[in-house]
Amino acid sequence: MRALIGVSLALALVLLEATTAAAAQYDVKGMVVSVDRGRKTFTASIEEIPNFMRAMTMPFEVRNTAELDGIAPGAIIEFVLIVDRTTSYAEKLRVVRYQAVESDPSTASRLKLLREIVGGGAASRALEPGERVPEFTLTDQKRRPFRLSDARGKVVAINFVYTSCALPNFCLRLANNFNVLQRRFKQQLGRDLVLLTVTFDPVHDTPDVLAQYSAQWNANPASWKFLTGAVPDVQRVCQLFGVHAFANEGLLDHTLHTVFIDRRGMLAANIEGNQFTAAQLGDLTEKLLNREIKN
Repeated sequence: MRALIGVSLALALVLLEATTAAAAQYDVKGMVVSVDRGRKTFTASIEEIPNFMRAMTMPFEVRNTAELDGIAPGAIIEFVLIVDRTTSYAEKLRVVRYQAVESDPSTASRLKLLREIVGGGAASRALEPGERVPEFTLTDQKRRPFRLSDARGKVVAINFVYTSCALPNFCLRLANNFNVLQRRFKQQLGRDLVLLTVTFDPVHDTPDVLAQYSAQWNANPASWKFLTGAVPDVQRVCQLFGVHAFANEGLLDHTLHTVFIDRRGMLAANIEGNQFTAAQLGDLTEKLLNREIKN
């Protein structure tokens, strides 16, 4: 009997060791909402991991701090999640760079060339996260001037569109993302959060045109402002955040950016592209609101 018990115990230990050694691995994609290099962690709003985890926002640990190099709030990342019986950690973090797959090769080439030309001068250098955003003044859909300093002490979210864009996965998607934010943060909107939608086609997108465009989103002009202005003023704001556009057969080829400015007036995130969900954008907004309130 003792021998049988000993064999059973040994077998159990072998099975336990095998189970412990066979750590599961999952491919994960999400948006970074915060990074804490001191604790070797980052928090991300991740997509659903089939048969394991629903879409959620949660912190992840890394074993090597170097994994966090180049990782910042707003970044779209892919990584491998290692899970065993006692712990979990992320490895092989990779920032997913935005590529407009809808663009034909010649359009993509022109956009790349435009970025290089515009980015060649120091005056047009896009701001980096952590830098202070300089003052600017534009005109809202009610023909009233709006200064960035009017939103001092609030979190400011900015996206860039033009009203003639008919593609649902470009300007319309960015505008709809803000519509989701408008509903999710109804209580904070205007008091702690301001939404700004800036046109990069100010010649056609006058205040009256923007007023009509904003109406389809039921935008409250006090808290979600659609902004235009003189061409040099609009171009300056676009250049602050690396937004580029040029005419192409009656339409505009353009980059896609969604920007967050924190309560101190610092650039908190500059998200390029449309490879994220409105829910992930909301999770980043909530993190910024909560972080700033605590500070």
